[in-house]
Amino acid sequence: MDPKVDAFLEMLTVERAAAPNTIAAYTLDLSDFAEYAAGKGCSTAGADAGTCQGYMASLHARGLSARTAARRLSALRQFHLFLLREGVREDDPTTGLDTPRLPSPLPKFLAESEVDALLEAATRKPGRPGALARAALELLYATGMRVSELLSLPREVLGAKADVMIIKGKGSKERMVPLSSAAKEAASALLDLTEAKSHWLFPGRDPKRPLTRQAFFLLLKQIALEAGLDPARVSPHVLRHSFASHMLARGADLRSLQLLLGHADISTVQIYTHVQTERLRKVVDEYHPLSERWNGPRQK
Repeated sequence: MDPKVDAFLEMLTVERAAAPNTIAAYTLDLSDFAEYAAGKGCSTAGADAGTCQGYMASLHARGLSARTAARRLSALRQFHLFLLREGVREDDPTTGLDTPRLPSPLPKFLAESEVDALLEAATRKPGRPGALARAALELLYATGMRVSELLSLPREVLGAKADVMIIKGKGSKERMVPLSSAAKEAASALLDLTEAKSHWLFPGRDPKRPLTRQAFFLLLKQIALEAGLDPARVSPHVLRHSFASHMLARGADLRSLQLLLGHADISTVQIYTHVQTERLRKVVDEYHPLSERWNGPRQK
């Protein structure tokens, strides 16, 4: 790896408090570019505009998605901005590159009845796996937190009379979210089955370490099967989308969702307005005096 890339990754870690997953993504993207640049006889930090343009074209030729190509271009741009600020380079070879056009898919979410089915399946599951699944599902759906935020929760986050919970999100930014009685009850039941010496609310096999994402994903897929749902449709991020979509459908405003989800920009949560649009369409279909002429007579 180019020493300049190592310095860039260190800057992200120290100055921007980037999450480990973010560092891993940048490392993967820049390593891929380094391999391409080496094939053209130049270093990662010394690549010219033609090399960068050729690299982006190679991503398309390899069949990578527009989203992956856009992420790798973003990594290149951030890296070269760093080189400019550090005085390593006097130019930015990525300035003339076009960002791949991304589709705008609607967020995937579950119906309220499907979330209920997941919770019921977790409740039926015996022993500690069931208690763990129920506590995780209740907390994910009650707060909309990310899976990384969930698995890093310390056990003391739940006080005896906790009505709110402090979540440490991206960039170590903290936010406060209300805690439902069902989530508190499920978490307390899990704590009763967990060794007191563990620091984590969701400890792994080794109580000194938190539960891994892989272990939690496997458990979640098992719960989905037992709930009669397609496991491919169920993930922590889908539950986060479900939380936001259901909140908006029941009247929550975008500003409140932004605060609860921990987004820095309100535009990020505007993807959920599809729920509001669909709800308004149904209201018009049901109550507009011309709706029968548009859609045919209502079924009795």
